[in-house]
Amino acid sequence: MGIFSTLFGSKSGGGDGRYRSDEAHATNRSRQLTMTPQTIAQLRKMGVTDERQLKLEYFFYTNTKEKAAALAQKLTDLGYAGGFDYAATNKKEFVIKGWTSPMKMDDKTVLDWTASMCDLGREHDCDFDGWGTTPEQ
Repeated sequence: MGIFSTLFGSKSGGGDGRYRSDEAHATNRSRQLTMTPQTIAQLRKMGVTDERQLKLEYFFYTNTKEKAAALAQKLTDLGYAGGFDYAATNKKEFVIKGWTSPMKMDDKTVLDWTASMCDLGREHDCDFDGWGTTPEQ
């Protein structure tokens, strides 16, 4: 995990076989979009400019291997490096994690990416649990 991460996903089940309810996804999306500017502000203090390009480490969680595999494949199709495995703290959950290709670290790019990761997670019934990075890339 990178030194700056916004790992604040919700952990309430959907009750109907889904991993998360629509409400839980909306709450998590809002939380992620609130945390992203705070993380970028910390990166600015470390000298990371708008023009700097960094890879971001991403994290998702879900409740079935099939959902994890489908999302991991979609992320691979986007050119990201990663995979999935059982979650360390709960063997009934799966973690999907990896690294993006380098992206500009301006506020709009990273906020748009965060929103798209939340939405992609929703499409696959996975929770986007945040991102991290390290300026020493």
